[in-house]
Amino acid sequence: MNQRTYDAAVIGAGVIGCSIAYALSRNGYQVCVFDRAGAAGSGSTSASSANIRFNYSTWEGVATAWESYAMWRDWRGHLGGGDEAGLARFVTTGGVVLDSPDQDTQRVLALFDRAGIPYERWDAAQIRSRLPVVDPGRYYPPKQLSDPTFWDDPDGDVGGYWVPDNGFVDDPALAAHNLMSAARRHGAEFRFNSPVDSIGRENGAVTHLVVKGEPVSTRMVVNAAGPHSAVINSLAGVLDDFNVGTRPMRQEVHQVPAPPGFTGDRLVPLVGDLDLGTYFRGTPSGDLMIGGTEPACDPMEWLDDPDDYNHNPTKAVFEAQVIRAARRMPELAVPNAPRGIGGVYDVSDDWIPIYDKTSLGGYYVAIGTSGNQFKNAPIVGDLIAAIVASAEAGRDHDVEPVQLTLPRTGHTIDLSHYSRKREFNRDSSFSVMG
Repeated sequence: MNQRTYDAAVIGAGVIGCSIAYALSRNGYQVCVFDRAGAAGSGSTSASSANIRFNYSTWEGVATAWESYAMWRDWRGHLGGGDEAGLARFVTTGGVVLDSPDQDTQRVLALFDRAGIPYERWDAAQIRSRLPVVDPGRYYPPKQLSDPTFWDDPDGDVGGYWVPDNGFVDDPALAAHNLMSAARRHGAEFRFNSPVDSIGRENGAVTHLVVKGEPVSTRMVVNAAGPHSAVINSLAGVLDDFNVGTRPMRQEVHQVPAPPGFTGDRLVPLVGDLDLGTYFRGTPSGDLMIGGTEPACDPMEWLDDPDDYNHNPTKAVFEAQVIRAARRMPELAVPNAPRGIGGVYDVSDDWIPIYDKTSLGGYYVAIGTSGNQFKNAPIVGDLIAAIVASAEAGRDHDVEPVQLTLPRTGHTIDLSHYSRKREFNRDSSFSVMG
């Protein structure tokens, strides 16, 4: 039997769980992280496109992405040191978000102005001049390939906005490992191949976990289990007051050779294309990474079991996403065989994460990250740590929500935005975009 008592047990060693472990251990808590897999970041983190962008439809979304960008740029500084495995690298490509009725561009740019995020508004002529690989034809709405109007000529042109600081992290699993190493420097422990069997409770509070049949004493649990988060919440019995739920969803991301002229240091920038329903960017290997933005014409692949899914790309989804991207980039060749990955994301009902306390004392959640929260991982640990500190001080976050001033940008966010009790947020973009 494990006789040691931990201050906090974090369930899940993805990039979110490792960030939480780092923040809590840095604040003096004795932390142990449990993961059913064999290594940090080997689940949904490893399937992330790892795009760094700022175009969210809410203040908290924009502000946390901009804060995290500062941390990605100073990754070694944020970690407080290096990692013998090497450090993940932020690659700046810039990016353009094309106009679409599915997004409120003026709302997003007003939030950019408030946050101090640089951008340029481009019309179609500027897109053709600055990014000749991109054809700014207007194809909206996104359509399935079987739609007889899919191949119709564009109905006019679209503009967009250019964000020079967009980019990506070159190795998302390594980023999780970096956060794990930083947490270990502050005393955190990590146990892999260690699924959680049950969560003990007494008098309305957490008392222990049972991991592979072994009791582990802890006064605090943070559920950061990604696609398995709903299972863990069921073990804890905490879903009675959640207004927002989560479900696992399968996604595909594909890789194809980039159009001619984009190799080495010259990469295709990050392009958000809700007009056609895709996003894409270059990779250091000279490829193009292509994903979907969940357009209304495409079915969502929800899973009953987050472990039972096809890990390989399918021809149908590959062709849908890559051929849409080829409409935007006429020089893009579409290979005959799919190449890419199938992964699973933990999606909340409104695609906004839940970072919160719960009705069970000492039980916290960092769930519903919906595939779009990798970029915010550096600050998520601080969000959870602030909610934990508030509870430890006797403050009820449900009644008096924590207002957190972000350390690098100085912006203040209201953490009730991420509450399990929030109203369904109809201003959400309802998409991943990496």
